[in-house]
Amino acid sequence: MRTMILASWEVCGYTVRMATVSETLRAALEKCGESRYAVSKATGIAESVLSRFVHGQPLRGANLDILADYLGLELRPKARKRKGR
Repeated sequence: MRTMILASWEVCGYTVRMATVSETLRAALEKCGESRYAVSKATGIAESVLSRFVHGQPLRGANLDILADYLGLELRPKARKRKGR
């Protein structure tokens, strides 16, 4: 099972923006190599809903969980920096 973690990191002193949940799901959906039709049949999410999501509309409710689970994604909190004493 693949796992993607949403995070930000520093590169050459610049903080790279953290991807949103939707951006991460869209990228994983593109990379999975399956058609929206196949994903729709496997998840029970209407193909029209997946199409609108790919084109920028938000995915709502349980569909977020279903799609993330199907794609093998897990949402975890990122580690926070501790304040010095």
